[in-house]
Amino acid sequence: MTTDPAPFVLSSSPEGLAALEKRLAKDLECLGWPARPWMPVREHAGEPVLDVAIIGGGQAGLAAAAALAQQGIRAVVFDRSPPGNEGPWATTARMETLRSPKELTGPALGLPALTFRAWFEAQFGAEAWAVLDKIPRLQWMDYLVWYRRVMNVDVRNETAVTAIEPLPDAPLVRLELRTPAGAQRVLARRVVLATGRDGLGGPAVPAFVNALPRSQWAHSSDAMDYGKLAGLRVGVIGAGSSAMDSAATALECGAHSVELLIRRPDLPRVNKGKGAGVPGLTQGHYDLPDELKWRIRHYINVANVPPPHGSTLRVSQFPNAFFNFGCPVLSIEPQGASMRVSTPKGDFVFDFLIVSTGFKVDWSSRPEFDAIASHVRTWKDRFVPTPGNEDQELADSPDLGPVFEFQERTAGECPGLDRIHCFCYPAALSHGTVSGDIPAISDGAKRLASGMASLFYREDFEHHFANIEAYSEPELFGDEWVPAPPPAERG
Repeated sequence: MTTDPAPFVLSSSPEGLAALEKRLAKDLECLGWPARPWMPVREHAGEPVLDVAIIGGGQAGLAAAAALAQQGIRAVVFDRSPPGNEGPWATTARMETLRSPKELTGPALGLPALTFRAWFEAQFGAEAWAVLDKIPRLQWMDYLVWYRRVMNVDVRNETAVTAIEPLPDAPLVRLELRTPAGAQRVLARRVVLATGRDGLGGPAVPAFVNALPRSQWAHSSDAMDYGKLAGLRVGVIGAGSSAMDSAATALECGAHSVELLIRRPDLPRVNKGKGAGVPGLTQGHYDLPDELKWRIRHYINVANVPPPHGSTLRVSQFPNAFFNFGCPVLSIEPQGASMRVSTPKGDFVFDFLIVSTGFKVDWSSRPEFDAIASHVRTWKDRFVPTPGNEDQELADSPDLGPVFEFQERTAGECPGLDRIHCFCYPAALSHGTVSGDIPAISDGAKRLASGMASLFYREDFEHHFANIEAYSEPELFGDEWVPAPPPAERG
């Protein structure tokens, strides 16, 4: 995938990617990154054992792998998509630009030469950066492809994980894989789930779509050819960012009309989550009392995130786009190739329906988790909110330990469950939003990597102590001085 520089004005002399990569390589050399190997090589029953297996090669998986390398820990990343299609950016995402401010450093892990800005300016110059509003979506994917290469992340593409199972007789986790070469299995000491927004489930699909054949509706996260909506009357349920992106894409592809059915009486104006993004919360959320963690995450959920200004204008510029407020769906009646949707404001007739209703934790939709799903302790097992503050998303969130590790609902029933680390969106209640979103992904990756280094060292203590005992490289050779005679013998 290549980036077309045409939309950007080139400044006098951008340094070029080769020069940037040389600068980054020097920075990594000066920092000793990756760290020298210190982890013992393991085998089990004649099979090699990975230090860490990361499931998901998007920005979270890449950041986690690079942060682990800084700690001298080897990681292999498995992703079900072909190269360049990891994450949603080149597949199911439909925004024109990222929603985050361009200045956020994302997965750069504190390395200036690894930031998107450095990558962009190296190709297009500082003047082009100055006039850039937000980062184009596909250009972010180009940057992540470059990131993977320059950080030498070991990603095995077109490899789907079909089962994850802690072994009862060894401190290991077994992964069953579906690869282009057929079914395979690998063993890892620890596993990281870097599986994105729907990391422990899938789309939250409202029950009313059950009245429709699957060919007449889609979730906004579905991979779909929007060109097939040309000339159709389209309904979009919701008014968040994905709803706007879906509505705009349908209109741009020639939909006859798009009606947004919005449950709320108005759109929220302020992104409260953006206001929460301060270093104190990033670093301190995990240590907050339960009631404060719940309070802040529930408040942000209830306030809801408004769609971006540009995304909303992208829809409203079309005269055949209609914003219908106070319009929850009451029922749907199929009518041949179309449907009648009843709302408090009246009935609508559509040819196709897009539901933009978010995601939910749903273990049943992820068969790869069958061996662990019933054993994972969730927040509903830990905390009961005060009346009026119930929140199903938070209740279903996993109750994670300090290194994002799952914990058992009943002690002793799933040994090794804590070797699986949840580095995706459902970690937000336990750790804050440090495991998927651009603003604090580096902080989360560093927390994960440093925590894992500690866990590995404790587990392998006898090995490392034996290495200390066996260490024999002399600092002194005995010829660096001459022993002084007793004072009485000195002339």
